[in-house]
Amino acid sequence: MAPIIEIDRVSKEYRLGETGSPYGNLRETLAYAFAKPWSALRGSSNGHSARKNNSFWALRDISFDVEKGETVAIIGSNGAGKSTLLKILSRITDPTEGTVKVRGRMASLLEVGTGFHPELTGRENIYLNGSILGMHKTEIDAKFDDIANFAGIGKFLGTPVKRYSSGMYVRLAFAIAAHLDPEILIVDEVLAVGDAAFQKKCLGKMAEACARARTVLFVSHNLAAVEALCQRAIVLQQGSLVFSGTSKDAIRYYLQNISSETAQSRSHIVDLSASSSRSAKYQPQLKRLELYTGEGNPPWR
Repeated sequence: MAPIIEIDRVSKEYRLGETGSPYGNLRETLAYAFAKPWSALRGSSNGHSARKNNSFWALRDISFDVEKGETVAIIGSNGAGKSTLLKILSRITDPTEGTVKVRGRMASLLEVGTGFHPELTGRENIYLNGSILGMHKTEIDAKFDDIANFAGIGKFLGTPVKRYSSGMYVRLAFAIAAHLDPEILIVDEVLAVGDAAFQKKCLGKMAEACARARTVLFVSHNLAAVEALCQRAIVLQQGSLVFSGTSKDAIRYYLQNISSETAQSRSHIVDLSASSSRSAKYQPQLKRLELYTGEGNPPWR
């Protein structure tokens, strides 16, 4: 049987400082049209070299498969490319190179409030967001009470979501995505917005999905949750896949590499005079900063 997700040599390039093609709303299109001639004039002296220097590869040559029913974690430091990879899998953005094949109905929870209309109430957004995720009205009707109870926002269901806190947003968004009962569930670090009790409830719902042989891709810095929920994990570092194995082995690899990088880069003495970004017109200036514990020892060795 073919894997439910196939990722083959996927790379994603961004142009720093450039807006790219003007595929957006009218305001973005007009802004791009006015800015483009000025950008061309500013870049005329550099030409091709300026564009080349502004390119940034968020992902580079990523390949792995996910089998049906697997629970796979994607871990790595901030900026490693985790969220970019999930956006490509969710078809929010296209890869610059490579191909992605997804076989099955997918629900993605990537950013707080994605797919919500701020002027509509929580009740109305359940139907709107459920439709975006592929649910029929009869399916939403049947699951409405379960979604509302799981979200736990009670009387605020009749309030426009623009008045919701970020925590209320994520409670409602996760409740809808979880009750869609998809074949593939993709969850980014948005659960960190909720309180501890809600995070526990979300992790329980994800464990249920795993038990029902659903496929789950989970991005989190909560390594305890990764080890408890996920059979396998991959580690991304600066846009490259550097490790793939059991979640326990992947966590060990990640922690060892993070600690070695940190040990090389950290010092309890910071030379502020070496900074070139501080203006000389501001006086006096700190030249050197040293950090010590209450016992007079460096905080790390």
